[in-house]
Amino acid sequence: MKPLRSLLAAAIGVLVLVPLGAAPANAGGSFRPGAAGVGDPYFPGYGNGGYDVKHYDLDVHYQPSTDVLTGRAVIHARATQNLSSFNLDFVGLTIDKLSVNGHKASYSRSGQELTVTRKIRKGSRFRVEVRYHGVPETIQIPFPGIVLEAGFIHTDDGALVAGQPEVAATWFPVNDHPQDKASYSFAVTVPAGLEAIANGVPRGSKTKDGWTTWKWEQRTPMISYLATATIGEFRISTTKHHGKPTIIAIDPDLPPSLADDAVGRTNEITDFLAGFFGPYPFEANGAIVDDYDNLFFALENQTRSIYSKYFFEEGTTTGETYVVAHELAHQWFGDSVAVEQWDDIWLNEGFATYAEWLWSDKLGEGTPQEIFDFLYAQPLSAPYWAPPPGDPGPVDLFDDSVYVRGAMTLQALRVTVGDADFWKIVRQWYAKNRNGHGSTAEFVRLAERVSGEQLDDLFQAWLFTDTKPPHPGAATATLAASTADKPAVLKSWDRRPHLRR
Repeated sequence: MKPLRSLLAAAIGVLVLVPLGAAPANAGGSFRPGAAGVGDPYFPGYGNGGYDVKHYDLDVHYQPSTDVLTGRAVIHARATQNLSSFNLDFVGLTIDKLSVNGHKASYSRSGQELTVTRKIRKGSRFRVEVRYHGVPETIQIPFPGIVLEAGFIHTDDGALVAGQPEVAATWFPVNDHPQDKASYSFAVTVPAGLEAIANGVPRGSKTKDGWTTWKWEQRTPMISYLATATIGEFRISTTKHHGKPTIIAIDPDLPPSLADDAVGRTNEITDFLAGFFGPYPFEANGAIVDDYDNLFFALENQTRSIYSKYFFEEGTTTGETYVVAHELAHQWFGDSVAVEQWDDIWLNEGFATYAEWLWSDKLGEGTPQEIFDFLYAQPLSAPYWAPPPGDPGPVDLFDDSVYVRGAMTLQALRVTVGDADFWKIVRQWYAKNRNGHGSTAEFVRLAERVSGEQLDDLFQAWLFTDTKPPHPGAATATLAASTADKPAVLKSWDRRPHLRR
């Protein structure tokens, strides 16, 4: 995700449900509540324990004129312990009916926690249906001089659903943490004349009595914060690329210029990155660009990245493709390979920023080493040296250092182990953790195993200190030259002042 840095600084019908599987013979023992969080060190209340969601079936109806969302969510899950109760994350909206396996279930709510009381044996599959309605809450993030919006954002002609790290709970009940990925089906009903764009592949639309229902399916498991149901008027183009649909939706109020040109290179940039990382992970690709004035970031929503219009207001067409490279890289690192917990965030943002450096090299506007050397030559007072990207803390989760110093860590690793081993590490990291998760400790172990080198000191210096680590090998002359010749990707960063998320 990429919020604007200057502004920060200035700042689902009722189903009859039946049990789907018998408990295993050894599933006896006491029943106890599932944990109210997954134990994330930064956000202990995020997510829930005791079960694993397999699929979300979301059927929502949205009226932009009143901002009212009416929804039905069917959650297919499997118990990982003997449950006496379990929690879902759900914020603000009114529950009209809740059942488990077709039977009414009692529940209580406290803050974001929706606690459902029902005995479920370990290993059993179960289904939860929740009917609900209300006006979804937009997450307000205050900064000096501005309030940033994220989550379910109400726009002039519909809604944008984008944000990180906690978004999904504002519009459907969910196990809201990257550790619990699931597949999704979407049916989004909106006034006729509006489009509803979600993740994955389109499954058609049907208009009746002044309303259109748009259906989408995301088969590959997805983190909850990456789910979107963005609604409004859009110019939509669909092409086939390697047999997969690339769907690009751009607000018709935006001139058909830089945004179309930049996101129009999505397939080209995807192929470029696949040459480094491995095959593109998902069954579809695409982009959404909205003209909403108070959207100040881009986000790597799975198969359908969302971009603020402000990324495309100035500069050259090639320069504005850096943000596209960043968000597309997240399809591999961030979406397919998710963080194990939120203090591993540099693995998302470091790789996505490094992808911009690779794209810079492709454009002839500076190699990763030249970019690294320029940054390394800057004083310790530069904003990207601290906090340590391997442990930035929850308040600074998306600080400059997570992005820039995270990418510098990768280049330091590349210089240390050599190109051949570095790209083996990168491709094995993706292949090993595809559609799963990974932690910093796991990445370090993989790098050491592939390279045959002891790398604890390198990662400790680059990820867990707020000092300038030893340079991994450039000559003094190279450093001197870098201070006088700023790479174009960094000039683009300055021209479009934003953080990368």
